[in-house]
Amino acid sequence: MTKLIILRGNSGSGKTTIAKELQKLFGKNTMLISQDVIRREMLNVDDGENTKALPLLKELLKYGNEHNEIVILEGILRANWYNSLFELAIELYNQNIYAYYFDMSFEETLKRHQTRAC
Repeated sequence: MTKLIILRGNSGSGKTTIAKELQKLFGKNTMLISQDVIRREMLNVDDGENTKALPLLKELLKYGNEHNEIVILEGILRANWYNSLFELAIELYNQNIYAYYFDMSFEETLKRHQTRAC
């Protein structure tokens, strides 16, 4: 059965970096779904309640469940906006979900953003 790893947290907390490293570590047949890539790069839509990225994220979760051994979902993914995505994840992946929240202070988030290239 396919495993789902969910990495959530504030901007700059290291979610994307860890997700990419996990994908490398697990190797072939590991799907990485990045909320920012879907929302900002593929669809160019705003985040928020009823974001247009939500239906595509759901379809990708379904695809990953059917075609991959491991799926990694990463993003800020505010619980109140993405609740239906999490409900679908439970329905699809059952007990094979490993969820992690990256908790850091606002000050640390600001510090990390200052090190990013524009």
